[in-house]
Amino acid sequence: MDAILESFQHLLDPDWIMQNGGLYLVLLILFIETGVFFGFFLPGDPLLFVSGMVIATADEAYPFSSEIVNLLFWMLLFMGSTISGYFLGYWTGNKFSHVFNRKEDTWFLKRKHMDAGNEFYASKGGFAITIARFLPIVRTFAPIVAGTVKMDYKKFVFFNVVGAVIWVGVLTSLGYILGDNPWVKSNLEYVILGIVLLVTLPVIVKLIFKKKKTVNEL
Repeated sequence: MDAILESFQHLLDPDWIMQNGGLYLVLLILFIETGVFFGFFLPGDPLLFVSGMVIATADEAYPFSSEIVNLLFWMLLFMGSTISGYFLGYWTGNKFSHVFNRKEDTWFLKRKHMDAGNEFYASKGGFAITIARFLPIVRTFAPIVAGTVKMDYKKFVFFNVVGAVIWVGVLTSLGYILGDNPWVKSNLEYVILGIVLLVTLPVIVKLIFKKKKTVNEL
């Protein structure tokens, strides 16, 4: 457990990221979190925010001399990485639907995670692919569920791209804007926690109230 917590701290440390693969490491992590079922524990939201900070505060050209060009360049790469991850997730769900539909837990797959993805998809339909990116765990299993239920592929592609643009664009830009602020740098843990709560709380509250309304109607 200590090793896992230490790894999370490293992933949210801009200096450590730059010394260990830089933003190319972020590309890999985003792809794994959104494309591979065992990547659900990875911190995509705060990592995008920290990446924006890295772009804003990098001492050297990374890879261009203009910060704005760098920001746009890396956001496009991040979007491409998470879009590709969702395509992999969809393919995995479609190809191995018999595995993901099993009722019992396995050592590599917990039924509760698939159930969470199924419930979220059922309540939101295709739009779930877009807003699921703002929900940890759910964003990993949403494309797998979409593939499992044979969601229309063109519809999936549309919501996949829209979701990636919004998710990456908002969080990376926010990190870039606030990244050079001294207070943000010295209170990064609290800022990241606030970012996670900010992007997930509205969706969670809406789901809770909808569930209560359904229960009351019954």
